[in-house]
Formats: sequence, structure tokens, C-alpha cells
Amino acid sequence: MGRDMNTSESNRVFLTGCDTKTEWQLEWFVKNLRKKNPACNIVFADFGVSKQMRSQPFFSSFLKVIDMPMQKGTGWFYKPRAMMECGAMYDEVCWLDTDIQILGDMSGIFDTIQEGKLSMCEDQPWSVRRGEPWHNSGVVAFKGVPDILKRWEKECSNNPKNGDQEILHEMMSVDSLTRLRFIVTAPTIYNWLRIHLLDGYDSWDKRAMHWTGEKGNMQIRKLIYNNE
Repeated sequence: MGRDMNTSESNRVFLTGCDTKTEWQLEWFVKNLRKKNPACNIVFADFGVSKQMRSQPFFSSFLKVIDMPMQKGTGWFYKPRAMMECGAMYDEVCWLDTDIQILGDMSGIFDTIQEGKLSMCEDQPWSVRRGEPWHNSGVVAFKGVPDILKRWEKECSNNPKNGDQEILHEMMSVDSLTRLRFIVTAPTIYNWLRIHLLDGYDSWDKRAMHWTGEKGNMQIRKLIYNNE
């Protein structure tokens, strides 16, 4: 269930969440999101952060905190559930992973939302490597609680050993029309992947740099050290 941290409400919110394993990224993530999007409202889903983290001054800036029921070892599988809870409270929601470095105005991601669909950026490097379209679940925008989100949450709950992105991809790979029916492909500038850079691709206009994997974590630690 959620508890209000602020009396103001907004039809559009950014949602993020983490547990103790990745809470070290949270203040850095929030600082960059607010720096580039000063008027934004942020909802935080608590997947099991420490009491010390919840006592940090920046924590009080969240519009709402959604306290998720503790289930040891489930980690990111809370994400679709948190998205459902947030979508029930706000008209439009954009989930952002905490390993994303916000570099610019993210408001345009909301303009890509279509009724009943999830707006996501294609994971172009992975699509090339696998020879089939993949979408990255680090940035997901949607309206309300679409049926595809409910189905995604159910599949994640039933298959806790698989990653949320892999589960969604499997759901979308039933036939050629399923992905078109449930996924809107957002501009890649809203989720530029670390592997893009390794493959030699960059964009001056990217709004979000997604530092995936352990090598990405190393880069984030450098950015935090340099106050970037």
C-alpha cells in the first residue's frame, strides 16, 4: 500500500523502485532526474530498502512511497506490481530503472503513450544480436492499468527465476502481431543503452543513458564520485 509524502497530485508521474542491493544508486538517480526535470513528480516503490536509506533527506521529496510486501529473493519482479499500483493512482506513469542517468527533458515519453499499450524503447543492440525485436524494460510508460501490464505481472509472479524483460519478450513473441498490439516503440533517446556505445552508436540528443550490467554499475560509481 502507498502513503502520501506530499499533498500535491499530478496526472503524470515518474516511478522508480529498488531494494538494498541497488539503493546506493537512488540518490544519484533522483538528483539527475530532478536536475533535468525540476517540475516532475516522483513515486518510489520500496522493494526493501534499508531504514538508513528511508531516513535520507531526499527521501521526503517523493510524491508517494509505495511499500511493497517483502518476498525474499524476488528483486526486480516487484516492478510490474509496482507499475500496476501506481497506474491505479495516476493517469500516466513512466517507470525508470535506477541505473539510468537522466540527461535531459523526459516529458516527451508521455506523449508516446497509447491506450492499452506499453511504451518502450527497442533494445537495438540485443535485437541485432538475437535477430528478432527486443524491447528494454528499463523505461516503460503507460496509461492506467492496461491488461498487458496485468498479464506481465502475473507471468513474473509465476516465473520468478526469469527476468521481467525476458518474460515480456516471450509474451510478445507468440506471433508477429502480438508485439504491435501491446507495445509502442518509443524514440531510443529515452533509453540509450550502454551497449549502444560499445557498438559505436551515440546521440547528442539522448535524454536517458542506461548503464546496464556490472560494467554499468562501475560507471555509475565513477559518476557518483565525480558528482555527475
